[in-house]
Amino acid sequence: MATQERVRDLNDRARRTFQNCHVVITPGIDSLDDVHAVLRQVQQFNDFTEHNDPFQEHDFGSFQHQGHVIFWKWDYYDLDMSMHSPDPSDPAVTARVLTVMLADEY
Repeated sequence: MATQERVRDLNDRARRTFQNCHVVITPGIDSLDDVHAVLRQVQQFNDFTEHNDPFQEHDFGSFQHQGHVIFWKWDYYDLDMSMHSPDPSDPAVTARVLTVMLADEY
């Protein structure tokens, strides 16, 4: 499997299940009355286009939720979370961090 496809597969699996990753929400998301509904939309997101996914790694998404624009994005760290991962396609050396935020918090 090509690196790009492997990263996409790992990102999709982690985003859909919130397993094998860290999920971080910002204060703006935490202040919403329906955080669980927002997180479900992140898990179910499948509106990837050339515009929002130019590298086809499924590492970013945005959607509307009750008048708010929500962003989510992946970051890849080494296992100590002290610097970037040397290889995001290798879960043995990568800690995936999914951040969910209001667009104006970006």
